[in-house]
Amino acid sequence: MLYFTHHVAIQDRLRINNEIRADELRVIGNDGENLGVLSRREALAAAERSSLDLIEISPSANPPVARIADYGKFEYERRKKEKAVKAKAKISETKEVQIKVGTSDNDQNLKAKKAAEWLSEGHRVRAEIFLKGRYKGMNEEFLKGRLELFLKRIPYAFKMAEPITKSPKGYAGVIERDLGAQKKREQDQINHENK
Repeated sequence: MLYFTHHVAIQDRLRINNEIRADELRVIGNDGENLGVLSRREALAAAERSSLDLIEISPSANPPVARIADYGKFEYERRKKEKAVKAKAKISETKEVQIKVGTSDNDQNLKAKKAAEWLSEGHRVRAEIFLKGRYKGMNEEFLKGRLELFLKRIPYAFKMAEPITKSPKGYAGVIERDLGAQKKREQDQINHENK
């Protein structure tokens, strides 16, 4: 059982030095230079001469690829890159905001603020004008116009991700943030305040 847990720990991280099993390796030097295909013994000797580790970075390649580097630094950089990738892949959702033909200005402003908050967090926002009863028979251009007026209230720069079209409950469109336009908007606001 002890062997098994040790084996799992090795699989969790990259193999280094004597843990490497391949007879031949394509070796990359510490400065990124290609040292060619070397036997495991030659590769270990080259790493030892540099007072560094031999790290198997691509075990499934043929032959496997190993790099001569300081394992501690290499692992630190690898973890840092993984964290950066995870941070960039932060899940964005499509949030929904709904208004009706008779929604008051105050309520529209509150919903527009909430939509701006979601946009600033990187989410998309599906804005919908909800129709029921007699409102369903109203002029399409008028209804789309009402939804466009609501979108203009949103205090955050956005672009249309999906245009306003008929939806099962009324009319809806999807917006997403426009970072370039938002930066310009914020800069204009600073310039205006400094006048």
